[in-house]
Amino acid sequence: MYIRVKVAPSAKKESFKQINEDHFEISVKEKAERNLANNRILELLSLHFRLPKGKIRIVNGHRSPTKLLVVEKK
Repeated sequence: MYIRVKVAPSAKKESFKQINEDHFEISVKEKAERNLANNRILELLSLHFRLPKGKIRIVNGHRSPTKLLVVEKK
């Protein structure tokens, strides 16, 4: 399953908003450097989908605020 995520790094408050079944808006406190924000996004999505962090990976947009992720639900 592919999902689209719009990310706001270095936010004052963390927020997780599901727009529809495959689109999310996430704000994280971590900075967008040394992969900190991307790792936190993967942690939040793994909690949401109740999957291990290794089952979710970024396919496109590693350095962009708009990311495409794949979720392996098997």
